[in-house]
Amino acid sequence: MELASKYNPTDIESKWYQYWLDNGFFSSKPDGREPYTIVIPPPNVTGVLHMGHMLNNTIQDVLVRRARMQGKNACWVPGTDHASIATEAKVVGKLAAEGIKKTDLTREEFLSHAWDWTHKHGGIILEQLKKLGASCDWDRTAFTMDEPRSESVLKVFADLYEKGLIYRGVRMVNWDPKALTALSDEEVIFKEQQGKLFYLRYKIEGEDGYAVVATTRPETIMGDTAMCINPNDPKNAHLKGKKVIVPLINRVIPVIEDDYVDIEFGTGCLKVTPAHDVNDYMLGEKYNLPSIDIFNDNGTLNENGAQYAGLDRFDVRKQIEKDLEAAGLLEKVEPYTNKVGFSERTDAVIEPKLSMQWFMKMEELAKPALNAVMSDDIQLYPAKFKNTYRHWMENVKDWCISRQLWWGHRIPAYFLPQGGFVVALSKEEAYQKALAIVNYPLSIDDLRQDEDCLDTWFSSWLWPISVFDGINNPENEEIKYYYPTNDLVTAPEILFFWVARMIIAGYEYRGEMPFKNVYLTGIVRDKLGRKMSKSLGNSPDPLDLIAQYGADAVRLGMLLTSPAGNDLPYDDSLCEQGRNFNNKIWNAFRLVKGWEVADIEQPESARMAVKWFEAQLNKTLLEIEDLFSKYRLSEALMAVYKLFWDEFSSWYLEMAKPAYQKPIDRTTYEATLGFFDSLLKVLHPFMPFITEELWQALEDRKDGESIMVALQPKAAEVDEKLIAEFEYAKEIIAGIRTVRLQKNIPNKESLSLQIIPSEAVSESDSLTQFNAVVAKLGNLETIENVTDKAAGSISFLVGTTEFSIPMGSLINAEEEIAKMEAEIKYFEGFIESVMKKLGNERFVANAKPEVVEAERKKKADAESKIASLKEGIEALKK
Repeated sequence: MELASKYNPTDIESKWYQYWLDNGFFSSKPDGREPYTIVIPPPNVTGVLHMGHMLNNTIQDVLVRRARMQGKNACWVPGTDHASIATEAKVVGKLAAEGIKKTDLTREEFLSHAWDWTHKHGGIILEQLKKLGASCDWDRTAFTMDEPRSESVLKVFADLYEKGLIYRGVRMVNWDPKALTALSDEEVIFKEQQGKLFYLRYKIEGEDGYAVVATTRPETIMGDTAMCINPNDPKNAHLKGKKVIVPLINRVIPVIEDDYVDIEFGTGCLKVTPAHDVNDYMLGEKYNLPSIDIFNDNGTLNENGAQYAGLDRFDVRKQIEKDLEAAGLLEKVEPYTNKVGFSERTDAVIEPKLSMQWFMKMEELAKPALNAVMSDDIQLYPAKFKNTYRHWMENVKDWCISRQLWWGHRIPAYFLPQGGFVVALSKEEAYQKALAIVNYPLSIDDLRQDEDCLDTWFSSWLWPISVFDGINNPENEEIKYYYPTNDLVTAPEILFFWVARMIIAGYEYRGEMPFKNVYLTGIVRDKLGRKMSKSLGNSPDPLDLIAQYGADAVRLGMLLTSPAGNDLPYDDSLCEQGRNFNNKIWNAFRLVKGWEVADIEQPESARMAVKWFEAQLNKTLLEIEDLFSKYRLSEALMAVYKLFWDEFSSWYLEMAKPAYQKPIDRTTYEATLGFFDSLLKVLHPFMPFITEELWQALEDRKDGESIMVALQPKAAEVDEKLIAEFEYAKEIIAGIRTVRLQKNIPNKESLSLQIIPSEAVSESDSLTQFNAVVAKLGNLETIENVTDKAAGSISFLVGTTEFSIPMGSLINAEEEIAKMEAEIKYFEGFIESVMKKLGNERFVANAKPEVVEAERKKKADAESKIASLKEGIEALKK
C-alpha cells in the first residue's frame, strides 16, 4: 500500500469510516463475551454539534474503542432527546415566521408540524458525530418519543401513580412566562442582578403612622394578604395585633408574627404575597391567608392587578414607582444586588406561581440512589462531586413532572365529567376504569385527557433501561445482557437532572444501578476563561475544525487538556499540536517503510535498542492501564504521546536506523514493525483514522480486517534496571552533544570518550550495556576507562562520574586558551565589584542577611568558575 508523502486526513477519514460501517464493526449483539456498554447522553433534536458535544463524545469513543480492542462486546447506544421546551419554541418560531399562531392550530395540527421539524432536523447532530469518528451502533439509534420509549414512559407514569408516588395538586411552581410552562427547581438558573430596593409605606389602620416595607418587587403589592413581623423585634412591637393598608390598593391586611422574618433585613417588616413567593406561600399555609394571583401566564397582570391589568410585570414596576412617589407612599429607593431566577431554556425571569400540576414524591425513591453513590457502588470521577450529589439527594423536593406544552408525552390521565380522573394507558382502558367508579351514565367521549405533557427528563431518566426495552419487556435477552451499563460520560450540570434520576429509576425498575462509573467532563472555555457559546460568538464550529485539522488532530487537542471534571482551556494551538503529531506519526512510518532490508547480522546498538524499547513499551502499557482504571484519560493520552514522540521517534528510531544508504538487518526491521503495530493499537482509541490507515499499510490485510477489532497489546514484565541504565546512557549522549555544540564540532567528526574512574564504579559499569548505543549516537571511535584524562580534554559529569573527550586536533588550543583567559578576566572584575560591596561596613551592617549571603555566594561561584577555567587552560597547555 503506497503512502502519500503528506498526510491528508480528509480522504482517509471518510474512507475508513465507511469501511467500518460497511463491515459492521460498530454493531453489537449479545454473545458469550463480556459486554461493555455506554448509552449516549441524548442530545436535543434541536441541537447541532458544539465543543461540549465534541469533548463528551470523544471521551465516550475512546472508552468504547478501547473496550472493543480488549476483546469485550462493546455496545455504544446513540439517540436523541425530544426536548419539549426547546423544540416547541423552535416550531412556534418557524410557524410564526409563516404567519401561523400556535393558538390557531389544533393539538394534532401542531404536533404534525413538530414531527415534520423533528424528521428534518433531528438527525443532524448524529450525522455530525460520524465526522468525529464516533463508533456508535447506529442500528440501535433511539429517540425519546419513538414508540418503545413512549410506551415505557407512560407505563412508568401509570405504575408510579398506582404506587401512590405521583399526585396532582396546587403548589407553588417556577413558571416560565415565555415558554408558558412550569419548570422544576433544577431548571432555574440564579443570576446576580443589579436592581432596586423600594421602601413602601403601609398606613397603620386607625392611626396616623406608617409601617415601612422594603421590597425588590413593588408590582406584587396587589397580591399582598398580610404583613409579617418577627415577634422578637422591639422596633416593630407597636405593630402587634394591628392592621395595615396596602398602598394604592387600599386593602386592609393583618399584621402577623413569625420568627421566619429577618429582623436585620430592610425595616424588619415583610409583605406577604402567598400566590407569588415560595416562602410567602408557606406563611400563607401556616396562617391560613388568602392567595391572590395577580399574573397571567405570559407575565402580564390580570384583573387582580387593578389599574395595571394587561401591562407587563416589568413595565408595572417602573410605573408603580412613579405612582407610589406621587401618592407620597414611597419612603426611599436604594440600589440593590440580589439573585434572580431565570429559565434555563428561555432565559426569561421566572415567576413563582400557584398552579395545578403533577408531582412525583422523591424522598423515599432517592434513598437507594444516594446510598449507591455514597458507598461507591457507583463511582463518580472526579470524586469531588460526591458532596454535591449528597447535598441534592438529602434535600430532594418533590419533582414537578407536568409541563404546559403539546410536544412531549401527553399525561395519561382522563378527567371525568363530574370531577375526578383516572390514569390509564389508553382511552379505552380509561373508560373501563371510569365505569367501575362512577354511578352515572358515561360514554367514552365524555372523558377528557389532560392537556399537559411530561417533563422531558421523565423520559430520559429511563434511558439506560428503555434503550434495551427493559420497561416493556423486563426479561428480554438484551436488557439482561447489557444492563447495568459500564460508563456514563456527561456534564456535571446535569448530575441531578439526569444522572441521579437515572440511578433512582435503575433501582426502582431493575433493582440495581444503571451504570458503574460516571465520568464528569469539564466545560470547554475560551482563552479568556468564558464558557464557549453561540451567543458569545466565541466558539469555533467543530465541523470547521475537523475540516481544517482532521478529526484525529481535534480529538487529540481536546483530550490533551481535559482532565475529568476540570474545565478545558481551548485554543486552536491544541489542534495544531494534534496535526503536528499526526505528521510525526506519518513521517516516522514512511521512514521505517522506506528502509531497505537485508539478511545481515544485527548490530549491537540495534539489539540494545530493541531490548530497551520493549521494556519502555511495557512500562508505558502498565502506566496507561493504571490511568484508564482511574479515568485519567488526558494523562493516559499524554503517556502514549510521549512514548511515541520522545522514546520511539527521538531515541529508538535513531538507535535502530541503518547508516546512510545502507540496509537494515531483518531482525531489527521486523521488531520495529512490531513496535509500530503496538503503538498504533495503543493510539487507536484516541486517533482512530490515521492508526487504521497505517495499520492497514503495515502489511497486506484482507478485506474485513481492521485495527478496530485487533487486540490491545498486553504488558509483559518490565525491566526497570534496563530502563534506568538507558536513562543514564541518555545523559552521557546529551553530554557529548553539548560538547559538540559548545566547541562547534560537526556530527560527522568522530570522537573518543574516556571514563575517569570514581568511587561510583557501579555507575560507570552501567554504561557497558549501552556502549554500542552511546558510540552510535555520539559518533564515537572508542570508549575506554582511563586513569588520567588526556591533554586538551573537555569534561562533563553524569551523576558522580566524570566523562572526558580529548579534543586533540579538533580545536585550536591557542584560540581556546585566549577565550578562557578572557572569561577569567571577566570573572575577576566581577569578584572585584562584589568585594567592594562586602568591604563596605555600612552595606554589611544595614543590608538584610539574605542579601549579604547572596553576594557571598556570587563571589564563591565566580571563584569556582575561575578555578575550573584555569584547570582547563592547564589541560590545553600539556
